[in-house]
Amino acid sequence: MALAIASCYRPAMAGGWMIGVMVRPADEPAPLRHFFAVGHEDRAKAEWRAIDRALLIGQVAESPIGGLEPVHVVSQLTPKTIKALALKAGEVRALGWRWPRKWVTLEAEGPG
Repeated sequence: MALAIASCYRPAMAGGWMIGVMVRPADEPAPLRHFFAVGHEDRAKAEWRAIDRALLIGQVAESPIGGLEPVHVVSQLTPKTIKALALKAGEVRALGWRWPRKWVTLEAEGPG
């Protein structure tokens, strides 16, 4: 009985990814790294979702620039970070050009 009841509940999203994408907006001479938080457990799908969102900003780089791959995983997001910053399953949130300190600092905090 307990197994049947437990299987009725959909588990909370277990993770997500912070993805960096090298994008060249129309008003910039060179690509810049833009960060995205993606609420998807599958890494490859999260990368593609970030690319799709980056294409709305500008042209995605086709080769490495300054040692950075055009699309790269910065870190996996923990359930604690996802909950604290209210990232929904399937959501792609643009975090901007600057290093997303708020997302990274939550990762570094101790248990609790």
